[in-house]
Amino acid sequence: MNANEQILLKQIAWAQNRDIELIGSKGSRGRKTYTTTLDENLFQKLNPLSREEISFGDGGELNGTDNRPAKMQALHSSSALGVNIFDYWRDCDDLSVISSACGLSSRSRKFSGRIQFEQKFSIESRFPFAPNIDVVLYPDSGPHECYAIECKFTEAYSNRGHGGIDPKYLEKAENWNGLEETKRLAEDISQEDHRFQILHAAQLIKHILGLSRRFKPGKFRLLYLYYDAYGEDGWRHSQEIDVFTDIVRSDGVSFKHATYQEVIARLAEYRDLHPDYVCYLTDRYL
Repeated sequence: MNANEQILLKQIAWAQNRDIELIGSKGSRGRKTYTTTLDENLFQKLNPLSREEISFGDGGELNGTDNRPAKMQALHSSSALGVNIFDYWRDCDDLSVISSACGLSSRSRKFSGRIQFEQKFSIESRFPFAPNIDVVLYPDSGPHECYAIECKFTEAYSNRGHGGIDPKYLEKAENWNGLEETKRLAEDISQEDHRFQILHAAQLIKHILGLSRRFKPGKFRLLYLYYDAYGEDGWRHSQEIDVFTDIVRSDGVSFKHATYQEVIARLAEYRDLHPDYVCYLTDRYL
């Protein structure tokens, strides 16, 4: 059984244990892996500000119809998983618990700031679409102005694959100032990525380019937050992440990676303060 199927079966079992009715990607057709309403797939009702931000994202996560559920209603939706982890903290000024659980700050340091979803960081105005960062933490103070989080659930383990870097991103040398090793990697995976089978390296490189344009060197941190899996797929994913990390860090990019399982295990230490939240996350995703 591959990693994608393992994760999907666990999510189906979670829904069945809660007597949540499931439908297909086209309502009555397709494998039944979608909830009938968005709220059934979320820990709590989506914050209005979060809903607005996600609706302006390029992924069309909330665009459902009578015959086709929204993407975020999928049990395997990475957007829903990100919302279930981070939207709980949307109205909190003190983000110390979630930021330290993600490894973005120490537990002893107070982290105040705000959370936003689907933030766009343009690389060049001539490109019709700017890279969308799933979750961004903007601290009120500290060494970094932005903590960008790219969230992955089952996408890495699907059979759809991913593309490489379009050559148009390599045309302007000034976009790559200080990113020489990252550029060499981009050239290596342009136009087709034959180097990384699971990690979508091209997407992460575009995030780095967008963030580098917006912020001064050393003022942003990019976190790759992914769902770990058993077997060869999970092992290969981990190996590819390590290779990518070494390359971009050699350019001084503050790049981190963590698994959802690690983050949820750290959040579980605060069960007494956030019992319903911790119970939901551990029951569904661990």
